[in-house]
Amino acid sequence: MAVNETVTGLGCTAQNIGAINLGIVCLQQRSRKHERTRVYLAKLIIKNFRKLKHAEFLFQAGLNVLVGGNNVGKTAVVDALRALLAGHDEPYPRLGEDDVHRPKGGTSSGDIVFEYVFSGLSLDDEADFLAALVPGTSGGLEAHIKIRYSDADKAGRLRVKRWCGENEDVGLTADMMENLRGVYLPPLRDASQGLKPGRTSQLARLLQLLADDAGIEGINKALQELDGKLKAHLPIVNTHEAINSRHKTMLGPQLAQLLEVGLSASDFKSLKSRVSLLVDAFEIEQNGLGFNNLVYMAVVLSELTRNPDSCYCGLIVEEPEAHLHPQLQAVLLRYLQSIQLIETEKPVQLFVTSHSPNFASIADLDSLVCLVDTGTAVETFLPRSVVFGKGKREKLERYLDVTRAELFFARRVIFVEGAAELMMVNALAKRIGFDLRQHGVSLISVEGLNFDSFLPLFGEAALKIPVAVLTDADPVPPKAESKADAVVVAGTPLLVSTVESAGASEEEEADEDTEPVYPAPGDAITVSANTAKMKGCEDTYVKVFYGLKTFEYDLALEASNRAAMLKALADLHPRIAKALTVAVDMEVGDSAKAKALFRGMFERPKNNVQKGSFAQALAQVISDDKIGFTVPAYLEAAIKHACQLAAFPKP
Repeated sequence: MAVNETVTGLGCTAQNIGAINLGIVCLQQRSRKHERTRVYLAKLIIKNFRKLKHAEFLFQAGLNVLVGGNNVGKTAVVDALRALLAGHDEPYPRLGEDDVHRPKGGTSSGDIVFEYVFSGLSLDDEADFLAALVPGTSGGLEAHIKIRYSDADKAGRLRVKRWCGENEDVGLTADMMENLRGVYLPPLRDASQGLKPGRTSQLARLLQLLADDAGIEGINKALQELDGKLKAHLPIVNTHEAINSRHKTMLGPQLAQLLEVGLSASDFKSLKSRVSLLVDAFEIEQNGLGFNNLVYMAVVLSELTRNPDSCYCGLIVEEPEAHLHPQLQAVLLRYLQSIQLIETEKPVQLFVTSHSPNFASIADLDSLVCLVDTGTAVETFLPRSVVFGKGKREKLERYLDVTRAELFFARRVIFVEGAAELMMVNALAKRIGFDLRQHGVSLISVEGLNFDSFLPLFGEAALKIPVAVLTDADPVPPKAESKADAVVVAGTPLLVSTVESAGASEEEEADEDTEPVYPAPGDAITVSANTAKMKGCEDTYVKVFYGLKTFEYDLALEASNRAAMLKALADLHPRIAKALTVAVDMEVGDSAKAKALFRGMFERPKNNVQKGSFAQALAQVISDDKIGFTVPAYLEAAIKHACQLAAFPKP
């Protein structure tokens, strides 16, 4: 019989025959050498589901950490995964009309659709998913599965349809479903309940998987011998006689039953449903929630990595940080990243959703999957897709501590150079009527000029959120051939630099011994090469802001600010403040006064005033609204850019 006739006889449509024939040909042509299965969910597409109008997720074979702020759709992703991978230990999620995506200001309509693409299939996997095979972009075969929720019933519950391959008529078979094993660990879970003895407990399942015929026979024999020995002990004998004699007296010899007192688990089948874990000689219920969650995860992973019945195993963990302090979060994440390296075990694909900057700061950038609300839609971003300059990715990974990892959860960001700006910007924002916290702005210091390690993560091709970069102009004396290019528009210095300076490296710029420049308001300036480079990173979302020189100098250019700055200095160094007050008063013009104040604090022959300490004192001074203080225009523009409420237009 021809292949087409055979396939048609099995109930497949003609439209699907091509894909099946392709799979058969590939199976015939390729080697039948045994392969360790490495099948993994490579792509998930979610359409019209809750916050997600259309979202595409590209996953890697090992650990995938989904991060993002509240209400961006992380739980929706989890439920989309469960819609296919549940069923073994829990029911599939039931979706209703309220789960259909509702656009802002509109009404919900259409079907919910989930599309799954599995890659890395071995020959055996391809045979198991024959009807689902579709040629992949890389030349191999992929298994494509789709689920649609539509046609709500009278109760508002949506009907579900599952199919595979390229044709909706090819239903997902029970065998295929059995080959997809997933375990879901919800947030705020009580792991001790899952570790209690029972016929279907994770512990019982693991015990069954690890037992062979010889082991089961040995346990049965040991239990029978123990049962026999126990029955010979006097307390057991007396108990048995007391119950048995009473029973016979009650019912008589004709109705009395044969009673025995002994072990309730006298064979392996009974034992596995009664076995329990002890932790440091205590019952599991007496152990802490955090450690119990780690124990439960160990049991689940042990069972998944040894499960011979499923070609794919996935573990979905929602908010594992709920019961773990930061140190244990780090320990757990490092372990989850390492388990894929164990060659003797079946790979398990891991999906972790987290609100924890600890997870984001420790996780490898390749494992992060970011969800971001752009104001018009929720979109996805993969940090691993960013092309960093030489050494910039490594620098970013070193700098991503808990504080800076907040950027993966931020809705708006202001980047600053160091501690002084970090302490002052929030106080300056309040001066012009903005509360950064209420606007959801994350204030992040890069500790120097390391903006170019962070900025690739933002913009039109990355995380689409408002980003303001506050940096110093660090002006340099313009070269003779570039003086004609120095211009001023509306009193704001434009970026001016020669081709050589714009292309200079940070090291080259640092090596240049240039005369300090102290520009006056309205002066045209030539900014440093680093500032010029940062300005070149601008797009719709990312904007770079700078003044005439440095943060402190620009503050001192405002006449009303110098009194507040001297007051803050007096709190730290009264003698220096007294001397500088006289020196500043003797100068004429804002730039001369600003230069005197700036140099008297930060360019002293020795014992410079610490910028961080001064900023902290100044922030305290200007917190009093009675103290006059003017926020420089470039700082105000940066704050307003980060705090803007209007959604960005599509680039």
